[in-house]
Amino acid sequence: MDTVALKKELALDLHKIGALKFGEFTYKSGLVGPMYLDLRLFISYPEVMKKVAKIYATQLESLQFDRLAGVAYAALPIAGAISLEINKPWIFVRKEGLKKDHGLGKNLEGEVNKGETVVMIEDLVNRATSLLEAIPVIEQEGLIIKDAVVLLDYQKGGGEALQAKGYNLHAFMTVHELVDIMFAEGKLDDAKHAQCITFLKA
Repeated sequence: MDTVALKKELALDLHKIGALKFGEFTYKSGLVGPMYLDLRLFISYPEVMKKVAKIYATQLESLQFDRLAGVAYAALPIAGAISLEINKPWIFVRKEGLKKDHGLGKNLEGEVNKGETVVMIEDLVNRATSLLEAIPVIEQEGLIIKDAVVLLDYQKGGGEALQAKGYNLHAFMTVHELVDIMFAEGKLDDAKHAQCITFLKA
């Protein structure tokens, strides 16, 4: 399947399972917007998760790395699925890099070896805040990070923020493309499509 067809299939899957909703939503930042993406729903749809893992696997083909690192929380099951798809180990950073007050008290879960190259796995990127918080925690363990791979890019400066720190962002598709596909497939009317595009360009 070519990339255009794959993007269309993913967009329709997201809409079908309710991971992409249109309406009026208040985001974590306090902003109000016309759409909402909840990729945590992948865990309830194994067939969609398998497709997503294959998409990431294709994105990873050109990269050299030893391990994957999932960013909490939505990307953790995705990283696990990719790991099984490509037979590569993965790790994750404890939320906010907080050490446990029991057990081994580690920042990272999973085996690591200093000097290894790790690729960051995230579900989507907005301003890349979560990635930029997780990366230093991993680098402190002596691991090397050059790339981050995401399914969707809001194009809100995340790629530029990562680039400024020396990291490359690889996104399968943009949220703008996703909205355009929904419009072309009759899932959005003219007014809602225009509202979404205005929101994304803001």
